[in-house]
Amino acid sequence: MSDLTQSSAQAQKPQFASLGYIRTHMREYGILFALIAIMVFFQIATGGILLRPVNITNLVLQNSYIIIMAVGMLLVIVAGHIDLSVGSVMGFVGALSAVLMVDFNIHFVPAALICLLIGAAIGAIQGYWVAYWKIPSFIVTLAGMLVFKGLMMVILKGRSLGPFPDEFRLIASGFIPDFAAIEGFHLLSMLLGVAVAAILVWLSIRARAKEAKHGVPDEPFAFFVGRNILIAGAVLWLVYLLATSRGLPNVFIIMAVLIAGYSFIAKHTTIGRRIYAVGGNQKAAKLSGINSERLTFLVFANMGMLAALAGLVFAARLNMATPKAGETFELDVIAAVFIGGASMAGGVGTIVGAVIGAFIMGVMNNGMSIMGIGIDWQQMIKGLVLLAAVLFDVYNKNKAA
Repeated sequence: MSDLTQSSAQAQKPQFASLGYIRTHMREYGILFALIAIMVFFQIATGGILLRPVNITNLVLQNSYIIIMAVGMLLVIVAGHIDLSVGSVMGFVGALSAVLMVDFNIHFVPAALICLLIGAAIGAIQGYWVAYWKIPSFIVTLAGMLVFKGLMMVILKGRSLGPFPDEFRLIASGFIPDFAAIEGFHLLSMLLGVAVAAILVWLSIRARAKEAKHGVPDEPFAFFVGRNILIAGAVLWLVYLLATSRGLPNVFIIMAVLIAGYSFIAKHTTIGRRIYAVGGNQKAAKLSGINSERLTFLVFANMGMLAALAGLVFAARLNMATPKAGETFELDVIAAVFIGGASMAGGVGTIVGAVIGAFIMGVMNNGMSIMGIGIDWQQMIKGLVLLAAVLFDVYNKNKAA
C-alpha cells in the first residue's frame, strides 16, 4: 500500500513542478502569450492585413526607434530609476543631425558619431546629478525633457529641416542586399533567419546542459522544448514574411545586434548582475562593495546614447527633422518596458521582455489604425493596457510576499 502511495506521489511530482514553474515565471510567459493573443485578435479583426509581409515590414520600421530606446530604458528602470527625457533627447539629436548634414554639409558618418557622443554626454550629465547628487531621476529627467525640447526648437528655428543624404536614409529605409536573383523571395534574409534560429536553439540547449551539470534544471523539459519550438518557429515565420517582401531592413539588423548584445550584458556579465543587484536592494549592494553611483552614471550615459541612435533612425525615416519629433515617445518607451514585465521597484525585467512589450504597443497601434480607431480611443486603450500590466506586477509581488 505504501508503495502505491509513493508511486502515485512520484507521478504527480512533474505536474506540481510544472504548476510551480508556471507560477514563478508567470511574468515571462504571460507577456509572450499576451503578444500572441493580441496578434491573433488583430489578424482576425483586420481581415488578415496585420500579418501581410508589407505590413510586417512597416511594423518593424515604425517601431524600431521605440525598441532601441526600450533596450536602454529597461536598464534604467532595473537600476531603480526612470528617464523622462528620452523623447526630447531623441528629437534634439535628430535636429542636430539635420543641422550638421544639411546646413553644414558634414558627411553623415562623422555627423552621426558626433550625435551619438553628444547623446551619451547628455545622459552622462543627467546621470551625474542622479548618481552623485542624489537628485531623484524623475526631477532631473523631467528638467531634461523641457530643456532639450526647447533646444530642439532653438536650433531648428521652428522649421522642418531636410532632406538628408541618400546614404544616411538607408539606415532606416534601406534593406540588406541579396546575392541571389530570385523574384519575389530574398534568399539571404531567409538564410540569416535560419542561422539565427539555430543559434538561439543551440544557446538554449547549452544553457540547459550547464544547469544540468550543476543540478536539476529549473524549467521542466516539456516547457523547454515547447519554448524553443515557439521561439525558433516565430523567428523563421517572421523572417519568411520579410523575405517574401523586400527582405530584412537595415534597422532590423541594428535592433537584432542591440538586443543580442544587451541581453548578453544583462545576463552574463558582472556589470549586468550588479545593475540588477543595485535595483533590487541598493543598500545591500553598497555593503557588498558595488559602486552604485558609477553604475547609475553609466546606465544614464548608455540611455542617452541609445536615445541619440533612435533620433538618427527616426530622422532618417522621416527624411527630415521636425520640431515635433519625439513628442510623447518617452511614454511609449516606458509603457513598453513595464508591459514587458519590468517592476516599478527595480531589480526585475529582461531585454527580451522590453522588446516584446514594445511590439505589443506597436501591434496595438498598427492594428487599431488599420481598423480605423481614432487616436483618442487608441490612447485610452493603451493606458488601460499599461494599468493592467502594473496591476499584474503588484498582484504578483503581493502574492509572493
